[in-house]
Amino acid sequence: MQSVLERNNSKPTVVNPRAAKNGGPKAYRWTVNEYYQMGDLGFFNGKRVQLIRGEIIQISPMNSPHATSIRLLENILREVFGKGFDVRSQLPMSFSKIDEPEPDIAVVEGTIRDYTDNHPKSAVLLVEVADTSLRFDRKQKAELYAENMIGEYWIVNLKQRCLEVYRQPVKDADFEFSYAEKFVVSEGESISPLAKPSAKIKVADMLP
Repeated sequence: MQSVLERNNSKPTVVNPRAAKNGGPKAYRWTVNEYYQMGDLGFFNGKRVQLIRGEIIQISPMNSPHATSIRLLENILREVFGKGFDVRSQLPMSFSKIDEPEPDIAVVEGTIRDYTDNHPKSAVLLVEVADTSLRFDRKQKAELYAENMIGEYWIVNLKQRCLEVYRQPVKDADFEFSYAEKFVVSEGESISPLAKPSAKIKVADMLP
């Protein structure tokens, strides 16, 4: 993944924090309002993008296995969570003025009409389906979701055919966010979401 600006070679150089503090060059971070204005002007026509840490990230084209896994997850999670929850696919989460990610799946409390005026700010479960984006999903996405106190985050790892589970968001002494609990569930095993502990979901059922 790379930012749209990086593709155009127009993004300012990013230096280390100490240099920036001493007057060195700083990267410009786009706000959600600016992001929407650019979209209205047609900057992203034909591109799939999302705003992460003020950077406009272009999402790789979606292959068939990736799309199949998302559709499988939609059906599974709607059945598991049922009434009182909305299962959203590739729709924005409103985290901050510079963060509006679009996870492959978000399970949020409430109904569709609860989010008529604003995107959800939290979720009981976020899921990314990963093949080419695996490194980005493990680091940048995991840090962002932990910072926003998402209690459970899954990565459906298509390459290794398993489920990576991240739980218990924490902040360390350096004020960096991560997940205290991380484990892998193999294709032959099952997982119970924290918000629905009585449910058993087979990992194989999520995989194409």
